[in-house]
Amino acid sequence: MTSSLHTPLVLAIESSCDETAVAVFRAPDRVLGHALASQVETHRRFGGVVPEVASRRHLESLDPLLEEALQQAGVTLADIGTVAVTRGPGLIGAVLVGLSYAKALAWGLGVPLVGVNHLEAHVAAAFLHQPELEFPFLAMVVSGGHTSLYRVEEGLVFTELGCTIDDAAGEALDKGAKLLGLPYPGGPEIDRLARTGNRDAIPFPRAWLKKRIDFSFSGLKTALRVHLENHPATPDTLNDIAASYQEAVVDVLATKAMWAAEREALTTLVVVGGVAANGRLRELLTERGHTAGCRVVIPPVALCTDNAAMVAAAGARMAAAGRTAGLDLDARARLAVGTGA
Repeated sequence: MTSSLHTPLVLAIESSCDETAVAVFRAPDRVLGHALASQVETHRRFGGVVPEVASRRHLESLDPLLEEALQQAGVTLADIGTVAVTRGPGLIGAVLVGLSYAKALAWGLGVPLVGVNHLEAHVAAAFLHQPELEFPFLAMVVSGGHTSLYRVEEGLVFTELGCTIDDAAGEALDKGAKLLGLPYPGGPEIDRLARTGNRDAIPFPRAWLKKRIDFSFSGLKTALRVHLENHPATPDTLNDIAASYQEAVVDVLATKAMWAAEREALTTLVVVGGVAANGRLRELLTERGHTAGCRVVIPPVALCTDNAAMVAAAGARMAAAGRTAGLDLDARARLAVGTGA
C-alpha cells in the first residue's frame, strides 16, 4: 500500500549505541511508523556495551526494522523523500553501520541524505511531545555520555552554557550501580531501588564548582566507593544508599538547570536524553521549575531513550533548511553540537 498523501516522507535511522531504530516521519511532527530493537539483554552478561557486538547486532537488525517501520506507516520506499541518520557522537562502529546503510538507501532512492547530530536529535524530540514549543529555551541533555546545558534559538541554533568536566550523570549512575553490584543497565536499577529508599540517609557530596554551570560527578563516585569500603551494602541498607546516591546526582542537575534558566532569563526548560527517563529527576525538576516560574518540558520516556523518531524530527527540520549532505559524509565518535550536516 502506498501513501495517499503526496508530502515527502523522512526515513530515519538511529544506531549510535545499543539500540537500533528506524522511523518513517511526516513533517512537522507526525511519526507514521517506528521500529526499535534493544540490545540490553545481549550486553547484560558483559556488564556493559561491547562495541563489536553492538555493531554486528545493528547490521542484523536494520533490514527487518526497515520493513516493520514501512509496514506500520503503510508506505513503500518509493514514498520516501529524505533519508536522515545519526552521524555521531556515539560508538564509532555502531554509527558507521547506520550511516553506511542510510547512504546506500539515499543513493538507491535518489533522495537527499541528512546527517544528524545525536544530541540535537534528542532536543528535537521535545517538539514531538510539545509541537508548540517556542524559542528561545534552555535545553539540558543528560545521558550516559553527555551532561550539558544549552541555550536554543530559532532554527535549533545552540549555545553551550555548561557541560560536565569529567563523568556524565548517566555514567555516574551506571558506575555507582556497578559498585553496588547491580545488573546492567545500572541507572534504571538505581532508580527502581531508590523509590523505597531514604534519600537523606547518607550525606553524599555535591560538586557546586563555585556556582559554575558545569558539572562534576567523579568525586561523588569516589565518595560512594569509600562509603562502601567502610559500610558494605546489605539488603537493609541497599535502597537507602541507592536513594541517597541518586539524590546527589539529580539535586545537582536540577539546581544548575535553574541557575542557568535564571541567568539566561529563560522560562522554558527542555530536558532530554536517557537520564531524563529517571523518575526522581523528572519529579524534582518539575518541583523546582514550579517554584522558579520555569516551565519544564520532558518528553515521554520512550522519546528520552535513543530512538529514530527524534532523528527524523531533527532531520526534517534540517532538510527543510537545505542542510543536506553528500555521500562522502563521515561518522564521528565525537561531534560537537551545531555540526550536523
